Amino acid sequence: MSLATATSPDTTDPLAGHPAGKRRTFAIISHPDAGKTTLTEKLLLFGGAIHAAGAVKARGEARRARSDWMKIEQQRGISVTTSVMTFEYGGAVFNLLDTPGHEDFSEDTYRTLTAVDSAIMVIDAAKGIEARTRKLFEICRLRDVPIVTFVNKMDRESKDPFALLDEIASTLALDVTPMSWPAGSGRDFQGCYDVVRDRMLLFSAQDREKVGAVVECDGIDDPRLAAALPEAQYAKLKEDVELVGVGYPAFDLASYREGHLTPVFFGSAYNNFGVREVLDALVAYAPPPRPQPAEPRPIAPTESKVSGFVFKVQANMDPNHRDRVAFMRLCSGRFQRGMKLKQIGTGKTITITSPILFFAREREIVDEAWPGDIIGVPNHGTLRVGDSLTEGEELRITGIPSFAPEILRRVRLEDPMKSKQLRRALEDLAEEGVTQVFRRVLGGDWIVGVVGALQLDVLLTRVEVEYQVKIGLEQAPFETARWISADNKVDLDAFMAVQQVAIAEDRDGAPVYLARNAWELNTIRDRFPAIRFAETRERH
Repeated sequence: MSLATATSPDTTDPLAGHPAGKRRTFAIISHPDAGKTTLTEKLLLFGGAIHAAGAVKARGEARRARSDWMKIEQQRGISVTTSVMTFEYGGAVFNLLDTPGHEDFSEDTYRTLTAVDSAIMVIDAAKGIEARTRKLFEICRLRDVPIVTFVNKMDRESKDPFALLDEIASTLALDVTPMSWPAGSGRDFQGCYDVVRDRMLLFSAQDREKVGAVVECDGIDDPRLAAALPEAQYAKLKEDVELVGVGYPAFDLASYREGHLTPVFFGSAYNNFGVREVLDALVAYAPPPRPQPAEPRPIAPTESKVSGFVFKVQANMDPNHRDRVAFMRLCSGRFQRGMKLKQIGTGKTITITSPILFFAREREIVDEAWPGDIIGVPNHGTLRVGDSLTEGEELRITGIPSFAPEILRRVRLEDPMKSKQLRRALEDLAEEGVTQVFRRVLGGDWIVGVVGALQLDVLLTRVEVEYQVKIGLEQAPFETARWISADNKVDLDAFMAVQQVAIAEDRDGAPVYLARNAWELNTIRDRFPAIRFAETRERH
């Protein structure tokens, strides 16, 4: 399938002609330093959302004022929070949910992936699939999120492209379809052959004017292509492209959208090479808003009534006010400013008077929004992660989980007179999604759990600044946590009685087993086959 045919209107698509049909809501997943920030910057540049390269990396006061909301971000010069950036390109409206790329990110990062319809996976050509990429991919797989792969940094020495494709296929259990193919790498990188359009995109480290220059050709045997490349490079490219043609499946749109196949592009984001092709592929192939799982029925994006869910809550966006902004993903209907929506669970009616749309680093009040859009809803703590909002129908949107923490710490309160304030602080921050909070059944200790260590610093800072409570975090006697359940309540009660010292409750009162290490967890799991130990739990 060519990009040209993919972009033509699909009359069988229920969203054809609907504003939601133009939406492409996606995230970029990668290991730190694979080039995610640079790729984000170049995508925004193509979309006209920023006007100069370097805007994303800038660390000046202007950027701090707009994006680095918390003290900890200003001190470390990194962005801990998830950003949303809206831009237009190729007739589509893109909502890019940016996730922290540094080593210590949070559960927020995982949960952001529940609000996207597709993703770009960035891989460092020299390193291949790395640990954090694999973890983020697993979160995407929970919802069969379609993934476009961008192999970055081809202008540096890299692994063999065939070895990289084999690694993607075997590590992630995905079919791979090369959409472009590199001619050399590092100093010998000459560009990429566009397998879809049968043309060569040239690259030159010496002559920046030549970067992205196109050689139109009729197939790999075209003499114009042979004339454009050094003889040895052309011979190798011709052999590789012929192997690609017989060794990998043709691109299949249905297989990609079901999350089974990933189209692979090669390039160099820093040099703006191969980026436009990825963006064109998102316009052509990436799905518009998909039906949203919900109880008692799924929600179609074409429905006239508005529905949406909160996947993130951010406090301290304006230091002068104690407001929070809830990030809401719209699932159906035409949202209009001033609408009254029902908060499922509490039954409260919320009037959304100042909905915010995010353009790169700027924010502005929006009058209308459509399925796939992300809007910010200012509130005083009424909305929490996992909340469903509708025009009245009792629909609870599912698929917004809490994730088992990877780091556990015991909370030590400096002033025992402030135990009530501590409880409120921990419960508020747990609702916001900053941390998991567990209360041990024996002793009543507070245990906090996070996905990345940096979140512990965020927790300490916010408890002290916002609630005036000084706490310390001590090494907990546990390493991991699992939510427990059983088909038979008698089995669950018996297990909890025997393992009382390791039992805690989460913020909703659900039982949790705290394990000292992975070996103990596996041993207990074998000893008690009637008990289920879950790594995720649906947020209610």
